[in-house]
Amino acid sequence: MLSAGKAPETVFGFDFGIKRIGVAMGNTMIGQASPLAVIAAVDNQTRFAEIAALIAKWGPTRFIVGLPLHPDGNEHEMTARCRRFANQLHGRFNIPVELVDERYSSAVLSAKRGEVIDDRAASVILQQYFDQNLTY
Repeated sequence: MLSAGKAPETVFGFDFGIKRIGVAMGNTMIGQASPLAVIAAVDNQTRFAEIAALIAKWGPTRFIVGLPLHPDGNEHEMTARCRRFANQLHGRFNIPVELVDERYSSAVLSAKRGEVIDDRAASVILQQYFDQNLTY
């Protein structure tokens, strides 16, 4: 459990996708997540360069990555891709990464057809992490 009484940490949340990656930001002092950016996942070099620019600007000390699972909890192809993305984040930036079950995060979002909501999905994932892990 994280304690809100400690020095506040800036935390990034990620909603990984093959075409786009949603990024959210929050801090442990207020425990509230906000959408930050949507990164087009053109290729690894571009994707991680954009993430590096966000890190340089905001200085997060922890990453949270949504982990998609089947409703029964079993893993599937995207689960493995998200785990690989989480490992790459940790390996490239040496920032701790935690995985959060994202099975029902998209259920709280209602999007119009064609609307990009990846940053809001990342915000829901990060908010779930705060709600489950912060103690006041």
